[in-house]
Amino acid sequence: MRCLAPRPAGSYLSEPQGSTQCATMELGPLEGSSYLELLNSNADPLHLYHLHDPMDLAGEEETELQSEPDTDTINCDQLSRLMRYMEGDEETREAYASIAELDQYVFQDSQLEDPNKDIFIEHIGPDEVSERMETPAEVGQKKSQKRPFPEELPADLKHWKPVPFSISSLSCLNLPEGPVQFIPTLSTLSQGCWQISGAGTGVSSIFIYHSEVPQASQPPSPSGPIVHGLPTSPDRPGSTSPFAPSATDLPSMPEPALTSRTNVTEHKMSPTQCQAAGEGSNKLPKWPESVEQFYRLLQETYQTEPAGPDGILVEADLVRAKLERSSSKSLERELATPDWAERQLAHGGLAEVLLPARERRRPRETQVIAVLGKAGQGKSYWAGAVSRAWACGRLPQYDFVFSVPCHCLNRPGDAYRLQDLLFSLGPRPLVADNEVFSHILKRPDRVLLILDAFEELEAQDGFLHSTCGPAPAEPCSLRGLLAGLFQRKLLRGCTLLLTTRPRGRLTQSLSKADALFELSGFSMEQAQAYVMRYFECSGKTEHQDRALALLRDRPFLLSHGHSPTLCQAVCQLSEALLELGEDAELPSTLTGLYVGLLGPAARDGPPGALAELAKLAWELGRRHQSTLREDHFPSADVRTWAVAKGLVQHPPGATASELAFCSFLLQCFLGAMWLALSGEIKDKELPQYLALTPRKKRPYDNWLEGVPRFLAGLIFQPPTRCLGALVGPSAAALADKKQKVLAKYLKRLQPGTLRARQLLELLHCAHEAEEAGIWRHVVQELPARLSFLGTRLTPPDAHVLGKALEAAGQDFSLDLRSTGIDPSGLGSLVGLSCVTHFRAALSDTVALWESLRQHGETKLLQAAEEKFTIEPFKAKSLKDVEDLGKLVQTQRTRSSSEDTAGELPAVRDLKKLEFALGPVSGPRAFPKLVRILVAFSSLQHLDLDALSENKIGDEGVSQLSATFPQLKSLETLNLSQNSITDVGACKLAEALPSLAASLLRLSLYNNCICDVGAESLARVLPDMVSLRVMDVQYNKFTAAGAQQLAASLRKCPHVETLAMWTPTIPFSVQEHLQQQDSRISLR
Repeated sequence: MRCLAPRPAGSYLSEPQGSTQCATMELGPLEGSSYLELLNSNADPLHLYHLHDPMDLAGEEETELQSEPDTDTINCDQLSRLMRYMEGDEETREAYASIAELDQYVFQDSQLEDPNKDIFIEHIGPDEVSERMETPAEVGQKKSQKRPFPEELPADLKHWKPVPFSISSLSCLNLPEGPVQFIPTLSTLSQGCWQISGAGTGVSSIFIYHSEVPQASQPPSPSGPIVHGLPTSPDRPGSTSPFAPSATDLPSMPEPALTSRTNVTEHKMSPTQCQAAGEGSNKLPKWPESVEQFYRLLQETYQTEPAGPDGILVEADLVRAKLERSSSKSLERELATPDWAERQLAHGGLAEVLLPARERRRPRETQVIAVLGKAGQGKSYWAGAVSRAWACGRLPQYDFVFSVPCHCLNRPGDAYRLQDLLFSLGPRPLVADNEVFSHILKRPDRVLLILDAFEELEAQDGFLHSTCGPAPAEPCSLRGLLAGLFQRKLLRGCTLLLTTRPRGRLTQSLSKADALFELSGFSMEQAQAYVMRYFECSGKTEHQDRALALLRDRPFLLSHGHSPTLCQAVCQLSEALLELGEDAELPSTLTGLYVGLLGPAARDGPPGALAELAKLAWELGRRHQSTLREDHFPSADVRTWAVAKGLVQHPPGATASELAFCSFLLQCFLGAMWLALSGEIKDKELPQYLALTPRKKRPYDNWLEGVPRFLAGLIFQPPTRCLGALVGPSAAALADKKQKVLAKYLKRLQPGTLRARQLLELLHCAHEAEEAGIWRHVVQELPARLSFLGTRLTPPDAHVLGKALEAAGQDFSLDLRSTGIDPSGLGSLVGLSCVTHFRAALSDTVALWESLRQHGETKLLQAAEEKFTIEPFKAKSLKDVEDLGKLVQTQRTRSSSEDTAGELPAVRDLKKLEFALGPVSGPRAFPKLVRILVAFSSLQHLDLDALSENKIGDEGVSQLSATFPQLKSLETLNLSQNSITDVGACKLAEALPSLAASLLRLSLYNNCICDVGAESLARVLPDMVSLRVMDVQYNKFTAAGAQQLAASLRKCPHVETLAMWTPTIPFSVQEHLQQQDSRISLR
């Protein structure tokens, strides 16, 4: 913590000018054996702070933001020691208690004598007060005229603390003439005021107050002086010292906290920044020359970096995301799958990702923002765009942005410091001296640190739980540095921006991130725009239309257009094919796509170069790495060839010796090629790399997630146009035996026993293989009821699933809820004639109907409405009830239309409806459900019971009872655990005759029904001619109510069971009633 401090002993306090004069006082040696004597002395209170300071003041390190020599500093330890010693002195505490009592007495006395008189206004002028302060209405309220005596004051005034006062009480303060500073940010202080005077500060008085008043009516004028408030102490709410630091601040403060100086405006920006965005900045107006030079160097570094692959990447959508448990029994978290219509797009781009999150965070609190996305979705490009945006002045809230690829952090050793992470470990080392580093430490809230490709730190698993040194000056391992950042011990208050894949062990730690976003990839329109942009930038606009036609002729490749990396690969192959002639044609599989790209390069390379590169790709993938050094290559010729053909390249900003595969999918393809050709892999071990069946012992680590599909394609596709085109016929012959092993394995699989994700992977492998026997076996073994509940369906998944369903030759029922399927994929699956029923998110289905209606696709709309079902439906959230209401509203709109008639099958055929929202949302959502309940004319089972209790109460039962005349088919009514009393039971009994012909089962288990309610139910029981089972267990009626029900039961021969046990009835009475009628159940 940092604050203004006086000069050491021997200095002089300046004489204040004005009506009230103070004698000049020299601060000589301090004498006295106790703090009470010091308190009674003439010493300046601020001078006491140096009393317990063991440091030589002359040798104290200069930590001021400005370079003026006339202001000293003190640190948190000095203040903490002083306050602890003072609070431990009994005489001092008693003295301060007496002062507090007298202070309170005098303040209240001055209010009684003349509450309108304000000497404060006399000294600084009423005009200035009106400009700087705004008095709330409650301050002017009249206070009690009775003044308490000191002995009547509360007992807690015995503790030393500031005395509360109002604006009017300022009239008793005798202030010197000159500028007056207010510090209104001490949330740990009770409402009160501290006055501090000192020389060398440029102000005659500083007021530290915490109160409802005064409030600033407008932002301070840039010309007016500003003094920061001192840091709050969230961990010490009872601290009596305004200077006492927080317990969480002390170990994480490598530098003093900041207090601005006189004539310094915090909101003023550096001259090197864009002035248009000044309202979001609070940077100090002038930096040291070395800091300015480093700032300009960092800007130039990011401005010169390339914008991405050929600079033509189309901007993809950012969607707000969250992590959720993969199952109720698993602690692992995975990316949640929102419904397509419920996605929250970040339309504001960087402004929405960075600015709002920064405004919501607490002071001195590190902000963690993560951007997730699959390989090839453009995460690294997006991270580079953030750096370039800052360099162009579009992120004024940050003074410095440091971007570090995580592959640079996989280094051994334990001699790293925070300076190394910021300046040396990145792809381009930066030159910065200690002055620059000290400046950064003083304002960590204005630092943005980007860690790109976070998944490359997989080998450093567990670093989030590592220990870190208490100060950034101490060397430690990279694991310790990262632990310090994430545990908010190093550079506390900065913003951490991570990009990573939504898989892996490190991703589990992101569940506590402040904000999560997902790069969802391209839409169909964006993919086609990418193709047009590619040929426009390459200067071959004559090929644009032809390239789009080639892509549209291959729906499978078009579905992969959501991946920017695959879009680029398709464009590169299309460009090469169109150069050869007009009869060009794209392949129909991803394997064929990469064979077409690598074939010409393999023919021009050294013998065996592609196979050597494939082995290198596999070995790196097993270590969860994609970057390599020059010495990893088997020879210089292989390295030169790979770089010349674009198979490997220097990552943006990488050193000359660092290389990386041009895409993750290319590394997967080369890894699969090594598995297909290698003699080191035993044939019987090959099926494990398809990752289709889980292994209990040593499960396959599927980091190279594209390997299974490419492996199936390379093994089964004809060698002449696949492996033979890459390595020659002789080498391709090695795969013949492996083909037999894999074929036997795939034909033994039973698709009906696989989980949804594995079934989709099997379909992709069968599609890539292009082998008729395997494809026929897979599609014919598909079960008639396919559920993909909770499994994300990408556009390629929807395409290959639709192709398999068409080839199966049987009818299917699909459950597509919580899959995030896009509207085009949902429409294509629903339109298949073999799909007779489907379930999907209500919001997505209603949106699909509306889209089909607008585009005039009447036939497909009719099929989508007839096939959709919601049976059974369970409402677990308020959104579910609202979506159900929209479905009913769609039916009502449809029924009123002239061109359509009849009810929606989904509404008409619903037979079971469950309501389980719990005690908080249940009472609020139930009225909405009641309003649409009558629309379900076939409803047979209404279950309002939930483990956490819905608690719809008597009001809910009253509303429900009004719908009974329309629910002609209702057979089961479960009202258990809903806090129903006699009032609700009586309302229910009045309405039950409307259900006499249909109701079979009625449950009122675990409510609050007493004898009056039991008597009402007993009276109506003989009228319920269809009732077979009634459950009134665990209620509150007594033996009288039980006897009423038992007597009524004797008149109802049609009732089979009456469950009536309750603890308020004597067991002997219950046994006697059961002996009289065996239909009474006491279980």
